[in-house]
Amino acid sequence: MNNDENYPESRKDGTIEEIFGVTVEDQYRWLEDFTSPESTAWEQNQNKFTEKYLKKGPFTRNIGKDLEKVWDGESISTPYVQNDRIFYYFNEGDWQHSKLMMKDCLEECEAEVLIDPNSFSDDGTFSLGGTSISPDGKWIAYSISDGGSDWRIWKIMNIETRALLEETINWSKFSGAVWEKNNSGFYYQKYSEPTDELLADINEQPKLMFHKLGTSQDEDELIYENPEQPRWGWSISISENNAHKILSISDGTEEKNRIYIKSNDSENFIPVIDELIGEYGYITSKDDVLFFYSTENAPNGKVSALTIKNGSYVWNDVISESDFAIRSVNIVNEKIVINYLVDTISKIKFFDMDGNHLNDFSFELAGTIGGFGGGIDDKETYFNFSNYITPTKIYKINMEDFSYDVFWEERLADHIVDDYETKLWFYESKDGTKIPLHISSLSNINVDENTPVLLYGYGGFDISILPGFSKRFLSWMNQGGVVAVASLRGGSEYGAKWHEDGMLFNKQNVFDDFAYAAKFLHATGIGSPETTAIEGRSNGGLLVGATMLQNPELFKVALPGVGVMDMLRFHKFTIGWAWTSDYGSPDEKDAFLNLYEYSPYHNIQDGVCYPTTLVFTSNRDDRVVPSHSYKFAARLQEAQGCENKILIRIEDRAGHGAGTPRSKQIEAISEIYGFALNEISKK
Repeated sequence: MNNDENYPESRKDGTIEEIFGVTVEDQYRWLEDFTSPESTAWEQNQNKFTEKYLKKGPFTRNIGKDLEKVWDGESISTPYVQNDRIFYYFNEGDWQHSKLMMKDCLEECEAEVLIDPNSFSDDGTFSLGGTSISPDGKWIAYSISDGGSDWRIWKIMNIETRALLEETINWSKFSGAVWEKNNSGFYYQKYSEPTDELLADINEQPKLMFHKLGTSQDEDELIYENPEQPRWGWSISISENNAHKILSISDGTEEKNRIYIKSNDSENFIPVIDELIGEYGYITSKDDVLFFYSTENAPNGKVSALTIKNGSYVWNDVISESDFAIRSVNIVNEKIVINYLVDTISKIKFFDMDGNHLNDFSFELAGTIGGFGGGIDDKETYFNFSNYITPTKIYKINMEDFSYDVFWEERLADHIVDDYETKLWFYESKDGTKIPLHISSLSNINVDENTPVLLYGYGGFDISILPGFSKRFLSWMNQGGVVAVASLRGGSEYGAKWHEDGMLFNKQNVFDDFAYAAKFLHATGIGSPETTAIEGRSNGGLLVGATMLQNPELFKVALPGVGVMDMLRFHKFTIGWAWTSDYGSPDEKDAFLNLYEYSPYHNIQDGVCYPTTLVFTSNRDDRVVPSHSYKFAARLQEAQGCENKILIRIEDRAGHGAGTPRSKQIEAISEIYGFALNEISKK
């Protein structure tokens, strides 16, 4: 039975159009103007309606209390060293944001606060974005986000005096600050000031700029642009000897890129890799040899070296492709550190600069290892470890003999690792492909068909979903539930091929992988369709939306977050056009027809009984604009064929996720997961 009379009114504007011979209804297009008074009123009415379902129930209260306790412990980030100073982020547990700390020595000395983002605003909705220390360690450039937006304002501080320079950098997005080796200033990516809605205007034709310290932004030097390619993006690196500038040119989110190089004896950037034949990621340099991570003819990745001599460019492979995908490459103490993925588990190997194998890193725990940052001459560095039940541990490692000791470990109130268990399973998808599935829970619970299951996935953009500790997942486990995380195709867990098998015309594989994860769990006696909730965010929101529509009988609750729900118009807002590399372009017939087949917004059918659904988004999300979620929720409320509720939760003064303050995170998790568990308990 349709219960749309209970929902706030969602006006239908009559939009119907024919595209490539297909009649497409888009009756809620007016919600694309998501900052208009009418959309704002719709948002407020929907939140008011949703609130009465989220603020009640024992699970909501229990998770909130649990998270307050768990979040109360100290946390730090993996330290990094610059000019004999140590930098890291630190949070006592009750701060809205972590503070950037600095130790003025490499051994025993007191840490001091360098930047406190909690002072940016009273409500915590202004956050610290990227930071970059000058080579001499005297300056820091740092960016600020307003309400979760991807737009960044850059400021520059004298580290010794804490004095801010007068100049401010505006209209920067998707950019770091890369300092010149002489400390005179830094490079960054800038867009034109939006002429339309700040949070919706299309972002294209960026410029690579250089900002000189002590000058205004109006005086910044244009380093590179290409008006004929308005959707190319840039990032720049500078060789250790300051002889070469390496320009990486991206085309949307395509992992393959071009490499242009400008040496001190050349006037312009010279194309060295001018076709999209693979990914080339600059690592570091020694003299006139530049080291890159590359996937050219190596879908699992390799390490290559480019020797520049007398105007010539000679490539050679230093470390060849192996059977396992490379997650990361670092060069520290003239040793190449490669982090391989073996069925989603990190395995570290050390090589010398000629590619000779030195040592397999011996580590007793299975999970995800990160870090190993630093310079080519550094003798020590740091790495971190966690998995789904083990909070973060940070280690300091001697790169001479590979010995290491615990530097810091996260301690959470009442959390005992041995009280939990996590296992790696494999299941077959629809076409027989084996998919990794991590299943985690309290070790003393009886897992059966009545157990609440949270199934999480992403599956796209070459992004690996790897074992890592999550306070929100912990809160589900602490309520007696199972968390199952599937490493779907579309990511890079098994290299470029794994990504390609889940993109463009292969995207349906990802939805099948997710559905078959649920079928496997239920067949194994882990939960049932009456106890399973599915969650995904961003591209994962698309995953949840498409999978719940194709398999409504498999799930009790669907939790699509900040999702890409309109696959025919995603490219018309902010940076959405860049996603055509993974999805295909709706402006091309074959791609359009493929997208139309699974677009969540367009595949909702009247009268079908869909799972209870809580859509969640933020009204300042300028990555995946909230109109995706608005339109999807409105259409689903209209079409729902049974009493299962369709709700939408819209966060105020927040964006796509990064920089969300502590209080908003705790409130959101407790309401979203609490709602799901309350619904499951009613079965």
